[in-house]
Amino acid sequence: MGCRQAVIGISGGLDSTLALLVTVRAFRLLGLPVSGITAVTMPGFGTTKRTKSNADELMELLGVTRMEVPIAASVLQHFADIGQDESVHDITYENGQARERTQILMDLANKVNGIVIGTGDLSELALGWCTYNGDHMSMYAVNASVPKTLVRYLVESEALSARKAGNIELERVLLDICDTPVSPELLPPDKDGNIAQKTEEVLGSYDLHDFFLYHMLRYHESPEKICELARLAFPQIKPEKIKASMQTFYRRFFTQQFKRSCLPDGPKVGSICLSPRGDWRMPSDASARLWLQQVEELQV
Repeated sequence: MGCRQAVIGISGGLDSTLALLVTVRAFRLLGLPVSGITAVTMPGFGTTKRTKSNADELMELLGVTRMEVPIAASVLQHFADIGQDESVHDITYENGQARERTQILMDLANKVNGIVIGTGDLSELALGWCTYNGDHMSMYAVNASVPKTLVRYLVESEALSARKAGNIELERVLLDICDTPVSPELLPPDKDGNIAQKTEEVLGSYDLHDFFLYHMLRYHESPEKICELARLAFPQIKPEKIKASMQTFYRRFFTQQFKRSCLPDGPKVGSICLSPRGDWRMPSDASARLWLQQVEELQV
């Protein structure tokens, strides 16, 4: 493209951390100054002190260009425009924040003549855990075929590399990011200022979902076979919980295909990819009925 500028939203979570690390590595390999990476924090209603602090420290340690654009006032104005009660913490309340952040990133990219780097991972795309035309959209999605469990492993690996290089501060920040509960932080924190909205409390364990995804896409296994494998791989998890997670997985995987049908470009990492321009072809109106029926019939 001849592009020398990139814009990326930084939340202090795993996905945006890995995307920033990848972008910094790419700029260095290309001999470009990392100051050409504009990293933006966009604190909103659910942003906690912990994630904001980690985001700020990470950007400073990596030497990228830093920006902060608070979104609360803009989102409240938008709520007023569309008649949304700001005290109602529904899907509109959450998605309005995600789309406001994407608008900021897109317009900043236009301003600096750059591209927006996407942060969403493979697990989120499989489950549709992203806001359509919000964090779902970018110009290039570097994590698009990296599952959540691998995202964590890669960030931990970078923390180890930082320690070996004597960068103890970067190691500390990366390890704290890995230890932070996975959350979109779109709902207000609890009374102690901690993350209240925890993704795995809603969706179930990413360890399980990534396991299901791998065996379904890579080996085309049936729900019955995947369940048996999961019971062997995760003996600490009750079979009833595995079955419930499978029901969530298949239901969401089929209903959220429309988000994958219009993905931005991104690299294929490993053997599984959900890009419509690569390995994955699926109609958005495909039915999960047969798969859910098999899960329902499982004896656990």
